Amino acid sequence: MEIRNFGIIAHIDHGKSTLADRMLEVTSTVEARKMKDQVLDSMDLERERGITIKMQPVRMVYRPSASSAATPWGPNDSVTVSPNTASSSFSPRLASEAHMADKRVASSKEYVLNLIDTPGHIDFSYEVSRALRAIEGVLLLVDSTQGVQAQTLSTLQMAKDLGLVIIPVLTKIDAPHSRIKEVGEELRKLINCDESEIVKVSGKTGEGVRELLDLICERIPPPLSSVNEKSRGLVFDFQYSNHRGIIIYSRVFDGSFKKGDTLRFLAGKRSFPALEVGILSPQEVPTATLESGEIGYIVTGIKEAGIANVGDTIVNEKNPAEELPGYKEVQPVVWASIFPDSQDDFTILRQALDRLRLSDSSLSYEEESSGVLGRGFRCGFLGMLHLEIVTERLKREFNIEIIITSPSIAYEITFSDGRIEHIYAASRFPDYGANVSIREPWILGQIITPSDYIGNIMNLLYDHESSLIDTEVFGDGRTLLTIEMPLRELMRGFFDKLKNTSSGYASLSYEIAEMRMADVARLDVFVAEEIVPAFSRVVGTRRIEADARVLVDKLYNTLPKQQFVTKIQTKALGRFIASKTLSAMRKDVTAKLYGGDVSRKNKLLDKQKKGKKKMLERGRVHIPQEVFMKMIKEE
Repeated sequence: MEIRNFGIIAHIDHGKSTLADRMLEVTSTVEARKMKDQVLDSMDLERERGITIKMQPVRMVYRPSASSAATPWGPNDSVTVSPNTASSSFSPRLASEAHMADKRVASSKEYVLNLIDTPGHIDFSYEVSRALRAIEGVLLLVDSTQGVQAQTLSTLQMAKDLGLVIIPVLTKIDAPHSRIKEVGEELRKLINCDESEIVKVSGKTGEGVRELLDLICERIPPPLSSVNEKSRGLVFDFQYSNHRGIIIYSRVFDGSFKKGDTLRFLAGKRSFPALEVGILSPQEVPTATLESGEIGYIVTGIKEAGIANVGDTIVNEKNPAEELPGYKEVQPVVWASIFPDSQDDFTILRQALDRLRLSDSSLSYEEESSGVLGRGFRCGFLGMLHLEIVTERLKREFNIEIIITSPSIAYEITFSDGRIEHIYAASRFPDYGANVSIREPWILGQIITPSDYIGNIMNLLYDHESSLIDTEVFGDGRTLLTIEMPLRELMRGFFDKLKNTSSGYASLSYEIAEMRMADVARLDVFVAEEIVPAFSRVVGTRRIEADARVLVDKLYNTLPKQQFVTKIQTKALGRFIASKTLSAMRKDVTAKLYGGDVSRKNKLLDKQKKGKKKMLERGRVHIPQEVFMKMIKEE
């Protein structure tokens, strides 16, 4: 059987998972009685949010219809390359053009279609890039009701750089407000194709899905074969099982893997026996071997975090091959501290993070301690969505009540003696007046928006210290804005504000660009003249006074009254900027009196006053968890 490895490029909520459902139905991969929406999304969070978080490969067997068009690929067509070529970056698109012939797909012939359902959110762009490395073609899926979005552009560029065959697809054509002609023209200009090459489908009704599967068999080339006998495969994702350890998802590029082989992670530097190999359809189906060009799973038995990594190369330990190109260690973009609500749950929190790390190599954490919150962990995430997912999984899967501090980024601090540190905790940020040089990451972003909202977006960009680099008329009354912005400003609720400003029509994509000099300072919060590290944050000096007043007002309205007068202050740039005093709870100590001399009343009031004064000197404010949760929530 011929193999076709492909993926789907799509923005969030453009119908990628729904289209995958229809493909599984048409190919009878999943029985009708077992079919459900988002069948490839195994997590409850994925179903609730309607997004794909974890990649999920699936193998389908398909027999094209007899009316299929001409194809360059016959039953014996293959491309043989040398070991050096196989180890370098190759271009399947060029390979298909070089071997074109006027042939037809036989209706009696079966094809193995390996689909990798990838995440659409920008937080997981590295994982998507590794999945694209494992395939030969992609479906460029665009919602006919929304048009091309910013994230589609960045993922499309990855596919172009890898030389993948791109099949343009318009989806949701059954929707009453679809704009097939206008969006089709956008898509045609985007990839410079003919209108006739665009496939129109409906993931809801199944219209056009069989024709799309025929086209996948025709246009996407088979995997390149190699004369290299050394076995190696690319790890593009993995899962964890309590009983079998880490289960890696791999594309085999050279040789083959079979049960019982001793394999090795080149980057993870760890050997392991292949306890089982097989394919996903979409359940695990054990097979004798995984051959070159196939996509499947390998059970490693490893139950330690940090060994398996997305993008790593697996080889046969007895006859190791060279590493596949493109691997890199994923660097966290956003940092936040996580503390258990009760210190009795600290060990449980550690075990929960260890467990999540086994299936999510991009999660990093280290232990830290706070005088107010106790022991916890400083965690690194790929972005705000990744942070939300991890914290929600901690609550649901491990039943832990947690406190999360305000997210921050890593700053590069150069001290006067030349020493360089990367500091991501606001509480460790240098005090005002320290002789240091501070640099911060900037992003290069793209915004696609209807032209009517450009004025509002320009005001938003100014508020977030962003600058406009270029504008381009994108088509259908929309404009592509290229911007640059400090990463810390992006985290300050920029995406949500962009959606509000544009009535939900604008889309954003970005990538980390470079480090630049930062004009920032640490803003501390004092409660009863005691600093609360969990509330500290690093902000731009341009906004420091406004942010200081907002923090004080928010805490003043959130913090319960204490038995004594409580002063709430914010301090930055060596001075206190904003302050409010929370009045004390007062008991009417004279309520029990029923007459007599006024001196009896004054005596009780004086006693209460002395008690309040003593409490002010010795008392400490207990800040409830609800206050922390409200304070760290975006303004």
